[in-house]
Amino acid sequence: MSARMVGIKGIGSYVPPKILTNADLEKIVDTSDEWVFTRTGIRERHIADPDVATSDISFEAAKIALASAHLAPEDIELIIVATVTPDMFFPATACILQDKLGAKCPGFDLSAGCSGFIYALSVGAQFVANRTYDNVLVVGAEVLSKITDWQDRSTCVLFGDGASAVVLGPVERGGFKSFVLGADGSGGKLLEIPAGGSRLPASCETVSQRLHYIKMNGREVFKFAVKIMGETALEAIEKAGLHPSDIDLFIPHQANIRIIESAAERLNLPMDKVFINLDRYGNTSSASVGIALNEALLLGKIKEGSKIVMVGFGAGLTWGACVLEW
Repeated sequence: MSARMVGIKGIGSYVPPKILTNADLEKIVDTSDEWVFTRTGIRERHIADPDVATSDISFEAAKIALASAHLAPEDIELIIVATVTPDMFFPATACILQDKLGAKCPGFDLSAGCSGFIYALSVGAQFVANRTYDNVLVVGAEVLSKITDWQDRSTCVLFGDGASAVVLGPVERGGFKSFVLGADGSGGKLLEIPAGGSRLPASCETVSQRLHYIKMNGREVFKFAVKIMGETALEAIEKAGLHPSDIDLFIPHQANIRIIESAAERLNLPMDKVFINLDRYGNTSSASVGIALNEALLLGKIKEGSKIVMVGFGAGLTWGACVLEW
């Protein structure tokens, strides 16, 4: 049997209500609103309460996605959660989410840093394309505030919390036209949480040295991202048999405004074809692209037949892009 076309049947997103502005950060670390906004494009981010975990915000986004798809939890046949902030090592956050939803299906987590949503879409789409499942729930969710070092002014200004979810299923027309994934493990040290795994298990020493928080070589990650975002998006467009001029909307990972502008320039896309919500959410890692996709849809920037490019990059180092016809 031939592979089926796969598209998005439902979509949702959720961010915690608490907002942390750059002005608020001025009271925590040595920084300023002007410094943060000029260098990143971020003005504020949403922060989860201490008792809120990734599965909790995943649940909120998933409920909206299911309603959007007109499906009940029991209709979902697979759950994939892309995250670097799981509730715990195990069980998988996808299994915790399955229980919260009342679904009866397999589930697993996927870790690809900020590229996680694109990676998870590509995995979920294959299950639908090869007729294994008809309804796959893909979630990208993070509570990065829990792994952010609030004493490190170079990183704490960047990150926020949020969740996005989509239901993938067979479509009669449109759908995903291409996926491009990549990784370069030699750059893994540029963006990592050194401790907490089997290499450096939790100890008094790792805690005192603050090794359970995000560590990033910002300069090198920036250089990598500027190069890979445009290249990967262009590769996905060409793989779909399209030209950049065919693209109606470019939805990049919301990490840094200068990286986004550089990628748009590489594709020769005007900024009015680029969706940006970085100023209000900061970098929400694997939730980023899905939140932006949902907002773009709600704002009427996506119509039936719209050709969309989504691209992400992150820890690994990883990168991924896809072309979707709505």
